[in-house]
Amino acid sequence: MCGRLSQYRGIHDFVAVLSIPDALINHVGDQPLARYNAAPTTQLALLHREDDGLHADSQRWGWRPHWAKDRAAPINARVEKVAHGPFFRSIWPHRAICPVDNWFEWVDAADGTRQPWLIRRRDQGPVFCAAIGQFPTGGAAPRDDDGFVIITADSAGGMLDIHDRRPVVFSAELAREWLDPATPRERAEQMVLLQGEDSHAFCWHKIGKAVGNARNQGPELIIETT
Repeated sequence: MCGRLSQYRGIHDFVAVLSIPDALINHVGDQPLARYNAAPTTQLALLHREDDGLHADSQRWGWRPHWAKDRAAPINARVEKVAHGPFFRSIWPHRAICPVDNWFEWVDAADGTRQPWLIRRRDQGPVFCAAIGQFPTGGAAPRDDDGFVIITADSAGGMLDIHDRRPVVFSAELAREWLDPATPRERAEQMVLLQGEDSHAFCWHKIGKAVGNARNQGPELIIETT
């Protein structure tokens, strides 16, 4: 996963598909999110559950523990190590969903340039990416080092031609279970290891190279090109 994604529909559109009966504590607003070309460190809408219901908060894409200030904050966590490795140990219990519309990958083209591709669900529904992070809970104030990472797994099937890593994406049913604080950590580990959507759930197409500049935004960035 190369580190660009889109999050442009409204948060209520994402939440409606999840069908979680809890009240939504919404800190991201009711308007379309309109992030067509989100890069690392961008503030993205993140869903997580607390005792008072489902929260939608703006959180920085990227996180590192306090003892790792000598390196850039990762934006992704490899599923093979996320549950037991020391780097993400403190945030593994803090599960979230990063709901997106699509993500982007770049592939070397025959002319020596890099060709961007857009990957989305084949049914064009929301993409519920498994995430963990450090974010305010229980009414705590935000901290400067808050943030989140998206869990990634090996690509399988035809998507391997686009990139060898991709987000762990859950169905709406599994996303609800992932968000549920009652879901045991052992069950959560099995979910990310074994139950992410396979490549048949997705489709991909070429897009214009303007998406390579993170300052560019707008729906024209996601239009298919030949």
